[in-house]
Amino acid sequence: MSNTPVPPHGQPSLHAVQVLGEGSSGSGVHVRSLSAGLVARGLRVTVCGPWSAEQGYGFTEAGARFAPLDGRTDAGSIASIRTASVGAGLVHAHGLWPGLLAALALRGRGVPLVVTWHTKREAEGPRGRVVRLMERRVARAASVVLGVSSDLVDRARDRGARDARLASVAVPAPRPAPETGDGAHQKARAELGAVERALLLAVGRLDAATGHGPLLDAARRWRALDPPPLLAIAGEGPDRAVLQRRIDAEGLPVRLLGRRDDVPELLAVADVCVLSSRWEARSLLAQEALHAGVPLVATAVGGVPELVGDAAELVPYDDPDALADAVIRLLDDPGRCAELTAAGRARTVEWPTEDDTVAHVLSVYDELVQTFMSAGG
Repeated sequence: MSNTPVPPHGQPSLHAVQVLGEGSSGSGVHVRSLSAGLVARGLRVTVCGPWSAEQGYGFTEAGARFAPLDGRTDAGSIASIRTASVGAGLVHAHGLWPGLLAALALRGRGVPLVVTWHTKREAEGPRGRVVRLMERRVARAASVVLGVSSDLVDRARDRGARDARLASVAVPAPRPAPETGDGAHQKARAELGAVERALLLAVGRLDAATGHGPLLDAARRWRALDPPPLLAIAGEGPDRAVLQRRIDAEGLPVRLLGRRDDVPELLAVADVCVLSSRWEARSLLAQEALHAGVPLVATAVGGVPELVGDAAELVPYDDPDALADAVIRLLDDPGRCAELTAAGRARTVEWPTEDDTVAHVLSVYDELVQTFMSAGG
């Protein structure tokens, strides 16, 4: 494990500020895990983010100080970060918008900035140009950009990052589903509506980026199976009404479950997990499925192939026939399902642990702090 940055004798430990915005649960989970690891290694950590993040992830329970982000205006957010960063040795922002706010807050202060890109923003036309400008501003302002997948590292370099590195982000070990006998297992499936038929599980925000359109196209093919499998989709989002109208109009074997906090329990009773996203970095659902030993069919996008390797059936994005066929093959081939289950569990052993992730971040912090001290900052 990398050495923790050690301050000169008589000086306080390094104060690292983590900046978090609204949005991805993946970055919130990561910041919670990272904060706990940094505090355990003697750093002082402040998390600056929306109150909803503190309520959802409990950074103070991990030993960090929490500073609320005034998100009513950009100026208020910048002021919040500037105040939280007084006396900090380093600021670490998570995401493009938090990175931009942190860069503006630190302007002229000479404090090293690390920005982790957990995802990317897809936009076209004028909005796309604005996003590219934001990416260039953040990439060039950061001392180091950490991308959680290789394509994000390449994107940061293309935008002018002076130092962009791959940083695979570990998530906490999955919460195990409760042990259940056959009766409880069948009861759980019955509550979902999957009695004597296969259960397919998808999890994600109900919007265009998660690929639910092609997924429902695939479900049309599954109607012809006897019996047709049930596709259960956990998640909420702006496209819920549109998706439900289509499910009803076409008689699709699909059920929208809404927001759920029991994904391990859902995975425990699923036959196949489906990830149909347009793009993913390190998909939390893919990681949970492989940990749970559930066969996974996923789109070969972003960081998914390097995450899962040969432990999943990979299909192109926006190819409903390929997606439908991959699921049908698994439902007809228990042997292949067993192979994927074994490969998935073997793959999870290769992924970085939380300790590995904290050690890597500490090595980056140590390098930056030492460079800054050598430069007389």
